[in-house]
Amino acid sequence: MRKLYFLPAALLLGLAACNNAGDQTAAATDTSKKAGHDTMAMNHTPDSTQAITPLPEVPAGSKVYFKNLKDGQTVQSPFKVEMGMDGLKVDTAGAIVSGSGHHHLLIDAGDSIAAGVIVPKDEHHLHFGKGQTSTDVTLPAGEHVLTLQFADGIHRSYGSRLATTIKVKVK
Repeated sequence: MRKLYFLPAALLLGLAACNNAGDQTAAATDTSKKAGHDTMAMNHTPDSTQAITPLPEVPAGSKVYFKNLKDGQTVQSPFKVEMGMDGLKVDTAGAIVSGSGHHHLLIDAGDSIAAGVIVPKDEHHLHFGKGQTSTDVTLPAGEHVLTLQFADGIHRSYGSRLATTIKVKVK
């Protein structure tokens, strides 16, 4: 009877090990050129048995902004997105370092992610955990909502306070 409990646990462990190997391969590749590709593997998922450091404080006057795009602007795909930050240092993902974080670009995915929530990783939530401050984005023709969301070293959102949203029209 004990063997029946061991087999499912062993299978889950094997699946988890296979999944992590793929993340490490993705982390070694910079695919920030297209919106449909991941830009940073999320190898920084907190272990529920460890104490989580509180979300770092945001200094007064800190803001995130698009350096080269304006709300309502018409662009041709692919187009460059330059990301700016005042008040915090742009750093790589991994460690939680007070006074720092990294950019995420949300494409047609709302105007911010609640403070403390880990930014999802998919074609609508691009991660720039290598400290990137620009990327080329390819989107289909039409109107799109772009949101810059700043997050800490383990991808926890700083919330709407460090997010900004614009609409662009792609020709």
